[in-house]
Amino acid sequence: MTGKEWVALLKNWQVAMLVILLVLSVVFIYPHGEDGKFTTNLQYGLDLSDGTWLQMEFQAVVAGFETDRPVVDFLSDLQKDLDAEIYRIDDQKIEIRKYFTRDELESAFAESGGRLTTYEQGVSRETAEQVKVILEEKLNALGTRDAKVNPLIGLSGVSTYVRVELAGVGLAQAQEIVGKQGRFEIRIQTAGNETEHVLYGDAINTVGVPTQEPPGSNRWGVSFTLTEQGAVQFRDAAILYGATTDPARHYLNMILDGNVVYSAPLSPDLAAKLRVEPIRELVASTGAGQEGLDAAKNLEIHLRAGALPVEVKVAGSGYVPAALSDYFKTMAIVAFVVATIAVGIVVFLRYREPSIVLPMIGVNLSEIVILLGVASLIQQQLDLAAIAGLIAVLGTGIDQLVIITDEVLHEGKVPSPNIYQKRLTRAIGIIMISAVTVIIAMLPLALMSLSTLRGFAIITILGVVIGVLVTRPAYGKIIMAILSK
Repeated sequence: MTGKEWVALLKNWQVAMLVILLVLSVVFIYPHGEDGKFTTNLQYGLDLSDGTWLQMEFQAVVAGFETDRPVVDFLSDLQKDLDAEIYRIDDQKIEIRKYFTRDELESAFAESGGRLTTYEQGVSRETAEQVKVILEEKLNALGTRDAKVNPLIGLSGVSTYVRVELAGVGLAQAQEIVGKQGRFEIRIQTAGNETEHVLYGDAINTVGVPTQEPPGSNRWGVSFTLTEQGAVQFRDAAILYGATTDPARHYLNMILDGNVVYSAPLSPDLAAKLRVEPIRELVASTGAGQEGLDAAKNLEIHLRAGALPVEVKVAGSGYVPAALSDYFKTMAIVAFVVATIAVGIVVFLRYREPSIVLPMIGVNLSEIVILLGVASLIQQQLDLAAIAGLIAVLGTGIDQLVIITDEVLHEGKVPSPNIYQKRLTRAIGIIMISAVTVIIAMLPLALMSLSTLRGFAIITILGVVIGVLVTRPAYGKIIMAILSK
């Protein structure tokens, strides 16, 4: 083809769109060197990037009920009997934010004048989304490079598990931050080892950064400010339980997830001030040295993001070291290259004509580049399942290009432009029907909370859409221009 013919081909809007999207995709992927290593803007899942995954089980129950009593009275008595927070989902379904067995709930419901009708361990969709937001805030505070929080919600709308994936984070640190509820509580010692509740972390308004307390020492702490209501509540409790008049016998305890992070009497200065007015500024000391600093950082994250509405229990966990993730990445690249070469050989054996094979392989690879550009733009993580999706797109793409080529080369001849266009339209129609069936088949995997399969489904759907809308029509114009010569 001459230069003028190439220019005329590029003026075709379908071919021009392919070229423009290809250039934009390279920009989005942004291959470049960093710290002496080749890198891109592509985001990798844990299979291809060192990090940790945790699957946590909600310690709560979604229960259906029936009662002849006024519902408000029934739920009030049930809450007192269970000593647990109850969230009403709808007219006959509640979320009990504490775990109980079915037998325990049946007994409690009967004592409160009701009957248990359905039982599922987990939380409602609304609570699962609330947990997701809180965990994302904690992970943002942790400064992780790539983090993904995915509540696994069943068809009934109940979420039993939430899966968290953290790139570049060790297993111990991940369990410390997201594997716990993060409930902060202040209690005051009354008599002996007995303590009374004063307030929870939701009474905290602002949180400071870890600092040395006192300044210049090796002891660390986190300052925080109480709300006005929380400050009044704290002052009233301190006076009521004698912490302001006899601090040595009434320690102030600060507790995180059942573990005491601070226990000491009020200072004489603070006790004197509390007798006069509420005090909003407090400090939680976490200890000395690196251990105290790490504890202060964790406490800061939990105080800023708040506690999860329900307790969670780590049901499964895993860690992918950097060496293994690099090996997976290398093997994924090798698998893709081998698949491309194998496809090229099969196509060459089919047509034995480089003028057909090279455009076919080139358009197919450009489709993969555009797909990676879209994945980079929407920040879709690439894991081994997504790589399998890329290879599947490569195979189905060649299959559809073969359909176009065979359709337009009927009896081995290039038809007139009018007949060519009719045959191309017919081939695209066949491909579109095939694409719709693939999308319908993949949609359940893409929409359901099956985190290990979503990447495969999303990449496959994106590849099919890009192929039908961009690369197949462009290939039809390109192959026509080449074969007509």
